[in-house]
Amino acid sequence: MRGYFGIGVEGVSKPMNAGNLFRTAHGFGAGFVFTIDAKFDRDRMKSDTSNMAGQVPFYSFDNVESMRLPDRCSLVGIELTDDAIELPSFRHPRNAAYVLGMERGSLSPLLQECCDHIVKIPTQFSLNLATAGAIVMYDRLSTLGRFGGRPVVPGGPVEPLPEHAFGDPVWKKKERRRKKMAVSDATSDKE
Repeated sequence: MRGYFGIGVEGVSKPMNAGNLFRTAHGFGAGFVFTIDAKFDRDRMKSDTSNMAGQVPFYSFDNVESMRLPDRCSLVGIELTDDAIELPSFRHPRNAAYVLGMERGSLSPLLQECCDHIVKIPTQFSLNLATAGAIVMYDRLSTLGRFGGRPVVPGGPVEPLPEHAFGDPVWKKKERRRKKMAVSDATSDKE
């Protein structure tokens, strides 16, 4: 799968849930995890059975203003707002940082303003932090990963992946486009 993603939380009310989110992020191949304005000690995560703390870069930002993301990385807020895009209809950016609010809270208005996209999981009520993060990461993997198509009926065969076909190098495509435009221009000049 091309690109990368990170996932984090603004504020932490239950460190165990943030630890679960980060361990799950490690399992889904996150490039980094982060907190914003949170009292969280990654070295004291009780649920870090995968040694996430030693495997995945962790960033702790004091506030929204101090948050820094890699160039060309889209910030995607996960929040239940009326104008949020429902997750099943969302096209994940190739490079993204997903951010969730803490339990018993929401993303701050300032952080929501910083987001390139706001996405919601179509549920009847707010979910546990780690659960919501896992759903978002699974959706990213299932939509951007390379997997065979689902069977038409339960128990049916999985559609095989088509073989990857390499296209021409970019310079050849540009050269063909230039020749086609030159022929087009010559034809229109004759008319």
